[in-house]
Amino acid sequence: MTTTMMMDRTAMTSMGSTMPMGTGMPAMTPNMVMVPRCTMKVEKCAGGMKITCACDDPTACTMMQNLCTMMAGGLCSVSCMMNGMMVCCCNLTMGACKIEMTKDGCCVTCTSGDKACCDMIQGCCECISACMKAGCTCCLTIGGTPVCCCC
Repeated sequence: MTTTMMMDRTAMTSMGSTMPMGTGMPAMTPNMVMVPRCTMKVEKCAGGMKITCACDDPTACTMMQNLCTMMAGGLCSVSCMMNGMMVCCCNLTMGACKIEMTKDGCCVTCTSGDKACCDMIQGCCECISACMKAGCTCCLTIGGTPVCCCC
């Protein structure tokens, strides 16, 4: 069993070696993923919602776009956290999610032709928007891999 830890690039520089001197590899080494810090915007659109992630840093933008390309076709989710605790997690299983690259990030559009599913997607959009306004940290994951985080 492996675990995934989300880390910001700035936190990586302060981390020293996690292995004590003179020992072999630890029994369980966590997978480390440096998640690009971006600006995230959610909005309702015809048939569902649109999530736009944009990065000012060109390196972070390229990393996010590569992650999106590699994980395309996986389950799209948005998790909102406050004070280290998950407030909500919206798994967008009720619609078809399409990822498009933009000049400074990516745009994920999740839509459904079914009225009830569209209402659920737009309800998730309202929930995520309220969490962001309240100061939550939101993270977009594709296929279980974090690709974009905003504060």
